[in-house]
Amino acid sequence: MPVFHLFETVTGKYMFDANANTFLKLNERSYQALLNYRNSNFEQVEPEIQNLFDSGFLAEKQDFEMIHPMSDSLQHNLSRSVGSITLQVTQNCNLRCSYCAYSGSYLHRVHTNKRMKKEVALKAIKFLIEHSVDSPIINIGFYGGEPLLEMDLIKACVAYAREQSAGKELTFNLTTNATLITDETLEFLSSNDFNLTISLDGDEVAHDRNRVFAVNNKGSFQTIMDNIENIKNKTPDYVNKVMFNAVIDPNSDFSCSTNFFSNYETVKDFAVMASDIASSYKKSESLINDSFIKMYNYEVFKLFLYKFGRLKKSDVSKLVMESFDQIQENVHNRLRISFYDVKKDHHSGPCVPGVQRLFVNADGALYPCERVSEASSVMRIGHIDTGFELDNIRNILNIGTITEKECKECWAFRYCTSCAMAADDINEFSTAKKLSICNKVKENTESLFKDYCVLRELGYDFDKEKV
Repeated sequence: MPVFHLFETVTGKYMFDANANTFLKLNERSYQALLNYRNSNFEQVEPEIQNLFDSGFLAEKQDFEMIHPMSDSLQHNLSRSVGSITLQVTQNCNLRCSYCAYSGSYLHRVHTNKRMKKEVALKAIKFLIEHSVDSPIINIGFYGGEPLLEMDLIKACVAYAREQSAGKELTFNLTTNATLITDETLEFLSSNDFNLTISLDGDEVAHDRNRVFAVNNKGSFQTIMDNIENIKNKTPDYVNKVMFNAVIDPNSDFSCSTNFFSNYETVKDFAVMASDIASSYKKSESLINDSFIKMYNYEVFKLFLYKFGRLKKSDVSKLVMESFDQIQENVHNRLRISFYDVKKDHHSGPCVPGVQRLFVNADGALYPCERVSEASSVMRIGHIDTGFELDNIRNILNIGTITEKECKECWAFRYCTSCAMAADDINEFSTAKKLSICNKVKENTESLFKDYCVLRELGYDFDKEKV
């Protein structure tokens, strides 16, 4: 059975042939013939369909073994190529943000007073060094809760890492709410060249709607602004190592956040990364209002105009800049890959657990990244005392096996964004949970396809140097 997808844009009608991994622009007759072909369960073969057959399209999808291409080298990479580790130095925080993974809005995760012991932290760093023989650069991240509650531990970790990592380039990063950045803390972070990510959601109204102090429920915006001004004044050369992460509330005014990051004097010169409110493990679904979607799409449209030289970069919201990278990396770059005669394959989405974003919780347990629930037995991939649990890692990497039939028949197979977290039911992987997000994944993929085809139609060259 051929696997393809039909869609329309403002510039034309298209088919994406999953087996050929390519787009084809269609005239009206061919598009209608393909609709008839699909709706007749691939039995109604009109002349236009035969022409596509003769041109090499609509080939039967090749059968293959559902196994991730990295499976064979997994043990080798885990023992020699781990490049990064993130330490959960505390599960406590001085803020209570409404959308936080530990806020009570998510299953199995709440704030606690649990702190990572020094012996656990140093053992985790030693674990990283021992498993990074082939990694010339290693990164250590500090995460919470609020990691700056544990500055003494962080200082000990940095000193130990520098002592033990001779011959390697060592980098550090830290994600913080920025309310606890004293002059002493700033001096330490800047002198050790930390990449610093500050959580800041927008102007005072947008930010304080969700990010308040635990002790009095008051907003944290002004404290953060004061500390950012201090960073600019005390360590101006360090500013280029600082960026903001804005969690975008879908019920907020997107234009206000856009204007804030572009025009507010304290923050306008910093880079910004936008994040959605996490949906995995959430007790209830977040709803998005129509005005938010319209304003977001308008800013993406302005981004496209900038790419064609019709607008200045300063006219475009910083919060949508990564949208273009998604089209470049997740569509254009993948179209270059040939999948003919593939014997083993797996849908895209899963990273290699343990190799790319290894997360160590306060107790020393290992997880693929900081986004998964520490309560999950199926997402746990080991412990610093006992090492990696290879069977669990293989199961996570090859999560597509639980939906093999559906995945092999899916046109978005190689553009999927679903990883094992989507199937995590804490004590087992759930086929139903994994399949429940498929429509959303396909909607997002089709949207990227449409944007890509329109931009190509209008003459954008994705192979040229980025503007």
